[in-house]
Amino acid sequence: MLTYIESQEMVFRLFTFFSIFAVMALAEWLFPKRLLTVSKAKRWLNNISLMILNTVVLRAIFPLAAAGFAAWCHSQGIGLFNLVEVPLWASVLVCIIALDGIIWLQHRLFHTVPVLWRLHAVHHADRDLDVTSGARFHPIEILLSMVIKIIAIALLGAPIVAVILFEVILSGMALFNHSNVAIPPAIDRWLRPFVVTPDMHRVHHSIHRYESDSNFGFNLAIWDRLFHTYRAQPDDGHYGMTIGIKAHREERHVVWITGLLTLPFRLFRPSASKKD
Repeated sequence: MLTYIESQEMVFRLFTFFSIFAVMALAEWLFPKRLLTVSKAKRWLNNISLMILNTVVLRAIFPLAAAGFAAWCHSQGIGLFNLVEVPLWASVLVCIIALDGIIWLQHRLFHTVPVLWRLHAVHHADRDLDVTSGARFHPIEILLSMVIKIIAIALLGAPIVAVILFEVILSGMALFNHSNVAIPPAIDRWLRPFVVTPDMHRVHHSIHRYESDSNFGFNLAIWDRLFHTYRAQPDDGHYGMTIGIKAHREERHVVWITGLLTLPFRLFRPSASKKD
């Protein structure tokens, strides 16, 4: 049973991931927001290589993945919704929202705790944003994120369908809001109260720390407003802002996969200031 769930979940997730990836990549090509500072071919080669490495490492260490673990929790009666009977639609909705909030909190912790920031800096050191940035993370961060999700799934007793839907939504929204797509301002204003848009998330990748420590959401836009970390626009404007980390601009450190894998062991984060 677990093997079947795992295989079907992987097929569904891969299909949706590459479908959304293809749509956003095409949209970037047709309607780009910003000019890239590093060639797309070079960025894609390294970012996608890191994504493949992460997938292999994650599946090797967590072969059941999140959906398989949810199935095991269900069989063992572990977690809130495996102990309390509620309609499936209600437990699915609550779990998707709760998991999204937990990922928001995880993201904020990775900006706050110095040792976690070292790992997360691999994501922020990207000097440009495009669809591949949404999957550019250090392998250790990916593993820690899975541990956090597993704990959350065990506590919630999240239904298998909720976990699969959440994983698909999370990866799909990461591709969407990291994309280099010029969305018309009117559409952006309509979407922002509900979901994180590319313009909203781009602020989070500013070189200025007071801006990168805002807009932590990946999917639902409510969390940043609720916890007062929402910032509407970058001070330098979307076309004038600089993306990345001020202390790490060298191509060999922030573009090539060898530099990305070793970046956490070379990086420190200075204290924040009002000007930076």
